[in-house]
Amino acid sequence: MKLIEGIRRWRQYRRNVRILKSMSNRELADIGLLRGDIETRVRGRA
Repeated sequence: MKLIEGIRRWRQYRRNVRILKSMSNRELADIGLLRGDIETRVRGRA
């Protein structure tokens, strides 16, 4: 079960990163993100 849950979390992480990276710099700024911070923020470390 831990393996399956880990895969689910990884897929959700990649999906969220992909969605945010598809946004323009202006859209990211509107939600308080910089392009270089996407992966760190999605991981929840900032």
